[in-house]
Order: sequence, then structure tokens, then C-alpha cells
Amino acid sequence: MEIPLVYSDYFQSYLDLVPKEYNLLESLEISLHETIHFVQDVPMHAFDYRYAPGKWTIKEIVQHLIDCERVYSYRALSIARKDPQTLLGFDENLFANTVSNQASTRPLKGLLEEYSMARHSTIQMFKSFDQEALSQVGSASVFNYNVAAIGWILIGHEKHHLQVFKERYL
Repeated sequence: MEIPLVYSDYFQSYLDLVPKEYNLLESLEISLHETIHFVQDVPMHAFDYRYAPGKWTIKEIVQHLIDCERVYSYRALSIARKDPQTLLGFDENLFANTVSNQASTRPLKGLLEEYSMARHSTIQMFKSFDQEALSQVGSASVFNYNVAAIGWILIGHEKHHLQVFKERYL
């Protein structure tokens, strides 16, 4: 049974990027492999490139994907477990600026391994959710969404950044 998604219009552009031919678990797995293969094929000289002042490098974006994976997974877990509190938002720019030097000096292999481990953890967590958990609605920052929507948003967010890579970095 397909669960109707509950989410804010803010996330529509991300969700529009996600093909609908696979289920959520398959899509989480596929997007993991697509992202790793794509990033591995980027020329080495491009990893520290910024297309404009103040924009993130590819390595910083991979770190951003890792951070978002963890934040949104926590949100999914909290909502699935029926935590009634509104979860806090997070400042993606603060996160990125705080870890910028670390991301730029890390080997690409280490970033991709961490990303893979974070996504595999997310996949295992989503495998543990039943229909009721996936349907649970909660609030984080100023947005309401259900657990299933969070999984799809993770994929769409990742696809958004791959699109930016292609358009502005390569």
C-alpha cells in the first residue's frame, strides 16, 4: 500500500526530481549508488572548485549531504516514534562553514565512505518502519511532514545537488 505523502510545498522541487518507478527503499539504495558513482567520476581538479565566491566546493557538498542525511534521519526516527515536540531546524550554512576546512582536507574516499555508511543506516532504519510509522506526521522547524516524505525528500535533496554539480561544476 502506498502511503500518501505529507510535506510542505517548500520540498516540491526536490520531490519533482525523484523518479517514481521504484519504492522508497529501492530509491534510497539507487540514489546512494548514483551519487557515489557520479562523485567518483568527477575530475580531481574539480573537488575544490567554487563556481562563485561563497559557494560550496564539491567536497563541502558531499559533507552537506552527510549532515543532512543525519539530521533528516533523526527527524524521521523522532516522528516515527511519535515524539510530539516540534523538532528544531538547523542552519545548513553554519554547519557547512563550521566543517569547511575539514571537508576540503579530507580524502574523497573518506567522505564517500561516511556518506555510504550514513545512507546505509538510513536504509536500515526505514526498513524497520511499518506502515503506521511511515504515516506518522510531525513537525520540524516550520514544516510538517510524514516519515515517508522525509525519505523521499532525502533522495530529492541529493538529486538537486547532483544537478547543481552537473550544471555549475563540470
